[in-house]
Amino acid sequence: MPTLSPAQLDRAAGTVLVSAAGDALGSAYEFGPALADDVTPVFGRGHFGHAEREWTDDTSMAVPILDELVAGRSLTDPRALTAIVTRWQEWARDALDVGAQTRQVLGRIPAGAGMDAITAASRGVHDATGRSAGNGSLMRTGPVALGFLDGPRQDLAAAAAAVARLTHWEDDNVDACALWSGAVRHGILFGELDMPAQLDLVPAPRRERWAQLVDEALDAHPRDFREANGWVVRAFQGALAAVSGAVSPLDAIERAVRGGNDTDTVAAIAGSLAGAVWGADALPASHADGLNGWPGVDGVELARRARVAVGA
Repeated sequence: MPTLSPAQLDRAAGTVLVSAAGDALGSAYEFGPALADDVTPVFGRGHFGHAEREWTDDTSMAVPILDELVAGRSLTDPRALTAIVTRWQEWARDALDVGAQTRQVLGRIPAGAGMDAITAASRGVHDATGRSAGNGSLMRTGPVALGFLDGPRQDLAAAAAAVARLTHWEDDNVDACALWSGAVRHGILFGELDMPAQLDLVPAPRRERWAQLVDEALDAHPRDFREANGWVVRAFQGALAAVSGAVSPLDAIERAVRGGNDTDTVAAIAGSLAGAVWGADALPASHADGLNGWPGVDGVELARRARVAVGA
């Protein structure tokens, strides 16, 4: 792991903290209409009963990923991946909300199963339905880049794909998570947004399509992708539109919430990239304080673990 500057460490922490803030902020607006630009989203009780400032499944599913990195394990290690799935299964027993695709896959995996059974479950659900491109893989991918800030970027893409396919098998998930993780890494290292530079992380036959999708998002508003933002591609575009048109991490997550529909997820995705670009310290205390959603873990602890994951 490279030695990071204070600014880079702050941006690493921002990746998880701003994502959690977006998740909690968007929770009260989930499945609602798009909002006008003069509407300021506020924290409130979530659609599924989450308390004010409590994050949802988007951030909760990222916690076990982050913890494997804190423990020094690689996300390409089957032991780390099976540990993540085991913790997801434990969490899902009494979670207020678990995505439909994720719940189906977790329900097919026997307790204590290894990677063969996990892969069979994920691919089996995809084969049974012919699709598995919900946004549940992209919403949790933010921490993945923290373990791959040096070395070949293709290693990061491989890890993002491996984590995505624990529950979401379709290629759209693999590509979206690789692109997003690459942009998060770039943001942490350089403090800037550059999604087009990540297109080489997508296999060549699919690259032109993603280049067009990225171009559409960079010149749009999250509202433009509201109707289908439960699909990983539209969630990706909505979140990218939120960040590309923003001037701060708070602006980014508020723009994502104004997009409507799956607001907590799009804002969580946007927050992971906005935090990587602008950092944790750029998020006002009004939106950083009081975040919670995992036993013993609040926003402060999330940020601390992110710093540990990158070697601080």
